[in-house]
Amino acid sequence: MKRSIFISVFACSSLLTGCFGYPRLLSYPFDPGGRSLNSLASELNPQIAGRYIVFTSDRRGSQDVYLFDRITGNLVDLPGLNSLDTIASHPSVSEDGRYVVFGASRQGRSAIVLYDRETRQLRNLTTNLQAEVRNPTISADGTRIAFESSNNGQWDILVYDRFGQPLNIPQDPR
Repeated sequence: MKRSIFISVFACSSLLTGCFGYPRLLSYPFDPGGRSLNSLASELNPQIAGRYIVFTSDRRGSQDVYLFDRITGNLVDLPGLNSLDTIASHPSVSEDGRYVVFGASRQGRSAIVLYDRETRQLRNLTTNLQAEVRNPTISADGTRIAFESSNNGQWDILVYDRFGQPLNIPQDPR
């Protein structure tokens, strides 16, 4: 598990291209102090969007969300995002890095949470949804969030805006 970010980034390397369109391998150094992309802890569920890699890690004793900037080669500070009483999973980041969405589990209740890096605010998008939720992903522009929701044992995909309002997606695409 210690190298899961490297392996997943390697698997996604075909998505990243150099100046001439050729795929290139991302290689980040291992940091035993947990100040970079790879550490001694478990790094899980990496997702790449633009210059950012978002992932969860238990490097501080709880499963938290981390954001790595590929341009600067540093972790991005996320004040107010992580909490000791919440288990974070399956994060996703908008292309510009402003919005981070993730699954959260607290006191046995699941939620989809959106973090706005500009305002440093968290918003539970599924407060009024009486169902299990998981595996969120955010659109490149940060306006739409898709996730799985279980109602009566049936898993469906829901799409919300970043204010927590469900969007009406036509069932018959044309």
